[in-house]
Amino acid sequence: MSIRPVIESREARPTLEGAGVRLHRAFGFQDPTELDPFLLFDDFRNERPEDYLRGFPWHPHRGIETITYVLAGTVEHGDSLGNSGRLGAGDVQWMTAGSGIMHQEMPLGNAKGQMHGFQLWANLPGHLKMTAPRYQDVKAADIPEIVDDDGTAVRVVVGSFWGRQGPVDGIAADPQYLDISVPPGVKKTFKVDTYRRAFAYVFAGSGRFADASRPQGVLLEKQVMGEEVNVRDLSGDRTLIRFGTGDEVTVQAGDEGIRFLLISGAPLEEPVAWHGPIVMNTKAEILQAISDLRNGTFIRPAH
Repeated sequence: MSIRPVIESREARPTLEGAGVRLHRAFGFQDPTELDPFLLFDDFRNERPEDYLRGFPWHPHRGIETITYVLAGTVEHGDSLGNSGRLGAGDVQWMTAGSGIMHQEMPLGNAKGQMHGFQLWANLPGHLKMTAPRYQDVKAADIPEIVDDDGTAVRVVVGSFWGRQGPVDGIAADPQYLDISVPPGVKKTFKVDTYRRAFAYVFAGSGRFADASRPQGVLLEKQVMGEEVNVRDLSGDRTLIRFGTGDEVTVQAGDEGIRFLLISGAPLEEPVAWHGPIVMNTKAEILQAISDLRNGTFIRPAH
């Protein structure tokens, strides 16, 4: 067994997206090999309706899959396949854009005006980029939650964990997507297949992710549940943690506990050509997609 070292820890950046939605982007539109097969991760969390109500009006996607996970509030959505609906707290939407889809997502918030959710983009391998679009909504009640003896709770959104299978399947990146809550003072280890790229995203509380390469003799400046740690080791709200290779991730929860997403997937290791919401393998394929948008052939007829 080997603990995955922390190779980078960074805060998500404020970003303006859609028709004027204020969100925080953990990664995206930079180096696509960094977290291959994942391309982008957004945290859209607001308590002011004016910061999100303009939403994400009709826009295209091709060559990727998107996973939207709502924690608070509601999101109305519709697409060119004729699907429409509303995502509520705890619900998940999975969409395979494939050869091309037009859709919109309009956050509505809850009765208190709060809106919180995440969107993850997963790349499609070249041989599936022009596959037929697919779509699925999953209700919160259908997502298994496991509570361990020490109070650690894990929602299995995608993949298999602790003997339970998440309801979303058929995603080419074969991801594992877990929503994990660790109580104050608890140290916990989670297995991650060695062949996967992995990251964590902290969105409540704080803690320290074990790092086998952590230098010794650094200045110790804070106590976390009786253990001295350098303040730079603490990961708090809206922090992305990238892990190196290994088969375990270990976290020590701080004095308020910690809640984070632990996401991993098999890297595709393919060339990436990227233009906004369209991700292909070559520049020629990007130019073809743009041409398809202009001449009205972006949406392919169902066979």
